[in-house]
Amino acid sequence: MGTEVILASILCLIVGVGAGFIVRHLQAQKVDKERAAKGDEIIEDAKKKAADIQYKARKEAKEIAKEEKEEADKYVSKKQKEIKEQESELTKKEAKIETKLEDLDKETKRLELKNKELDDKKLDAIRETEKFKLKQEEVAAKLSEISNMTKEQAKQELLDLMTEDARVDFAKELQKIEEETKELAEDKAKRIIGIAIQRFAGEHVAEKTISTVDLPSDDVKGRLIGREGRNIRAFEQICGVDLIIDDTPEVVVISSFNVVRREIARLTINKLIADGRIHPAKIEEFHDKSKAEVEKQLLTLGEKAQMEIGVHGIHPEILKLIGALNWRTSYTQNQYQHALEAAFICGAMAAEMGLNVKQARRAALMHDIGKVLDASAEGSHAVIGADFAKKYGESPDIVHAIRAHHDDEKPESVLAHLVAAADALSGARPGARKAMMESYVSRLTDIEEIVNSFEGVSKSYAISGGREVRVFVENDRINDEQTVMLSRDIAKKIEEEMSYPGTIKITVVRETKAIGVAK
Repeated sequence: MGTEVILASILCLIVGVGAGFIVRHLQAQKVDKERAAKGDEIIEDAKKKAADIQYKARKEAKEIAKEEKEEADKYVSKKQKEIKEQESELTKKEAKIETKLEDLDKETKRLELKNKELDDKKLDAIRETEKFKLKQEEVAAKLSEISNMTKEQAKQELLDLMTEDARVDFAKELQKIEEETKELAEDKAKRIIGIAIQRFAGEHVAEKTISTVDLPSDDVKGRLIGREGRNIRAFEQICGVDLIIDDTPEVVVISSFNVVRREIARLTINKLIADGRIHPAKIEEFHDKSKAEVEKQLLTLGEKAQMEIGVHGIHPEILKLIGALNWRTSYTQNQYQHALEAAFICGAMAAEMGLNVKQARRAALMHDIGKVLDASAEGSHAVIGADFAKKYGESPDIVHAIRAHHDDEKPESVLAHLVAAADALSGARPGARKAMMESYVSRLTDIEEIVNSFEGVSKSYAISGGREVRVFVENDRINDEQTVMLSRDIAKKIEEEMSYPGTIKITVVRETKAIGVAK
């Protein structure tokens, strides 16, 4: 029993082990199959992923290739365009070069023809020179025979004749050039000046540096002098003038170069005479009142002038100086009227030239303000006036025009030249000024003496107030061509040796007289 149980147990154990082995084997097979199946799935997935990756890689590669191709196409297109442009530029340059080469060929041919012409002319000139030399020798020989001159003397005579012929030719050419220049330049200048002068006619009064005051009686003279001369001393000290009391009945004279002070002094005397009380205190009182009246009058005259020429904004101190010109004269021409004349003339010329008319009038109106400033100021009236105008805000162009109108400064603008011209025209126009008789006669005499000093001049006359000289020459000594050179030489000598306003016209007259006698 016990053995059977053991055997049965062993048999059961063996069966159990075998069954377990079989079960494990089967399980292992199942696991292997499952693993194999899962491996196949993984492989399939890997294949699919690999295929996807490969597809994506191919797609990206195609896109990259496409982009690279597009970039390459763009680059190639750009380069092709640049090459075409370069080819076009080269074509143009080639065309230009060909044109230039053609032009150079034409110019070369032209120069060759010109050189040939020059060579021909040179040969002709050489031939003519040789002919001339032969002719010269023949003439020299004939002259030597005729006049018993040596050969050298005959040559010199011939050279003198040739020099004279050259001077004649030069005079003819000079006259021709002068006539052409006058046609181009003088016509317009005369038209502008003529328009400016014709559009204005001015007034003038007598020149003086003194004022006379009429007295009611000669008794007033003693009262003006005062005890031991105290009144006249006080008057001269306060007014800054000289009071001249002489034997002239019922008249006293006020002398001063300063026109404003002279006018204030005149009004002061009139007030003293009207009041009847003449002593230093009253002199000072009436002087202050007269000074205020004159300053107001000066400003009024300046404003009137400013309005009359159509400008504005001039400083009151400058306007006072313009008004003060009313008591200033030059060669009988009233300087206030002269300033207005110059302003209108300058404006007219500026209008004809298309320039600023108001600026031209403004500069000309102020050009002589330096004449009425204090005499202690240094410099000419043009410089003094320009500095005063600059001080009171006038523009640099205006200041320069004032300073340059008498060549104290070189004129560097059209405005400066116009102001100088307007000043000269206003003073030089017919009837504007009356020169002093002595200086006038002296100037005419000097002009005639200079003209008569030239060889060949028979007589001369200064006419038109010394602004023109008629020169008569000996017709057997001066020919028609030489008259041109003579007029220029006379003008040059007058410019060098004389000082005069405006210009002097030199007219040389050569005439031939034939006299027949009837019997």
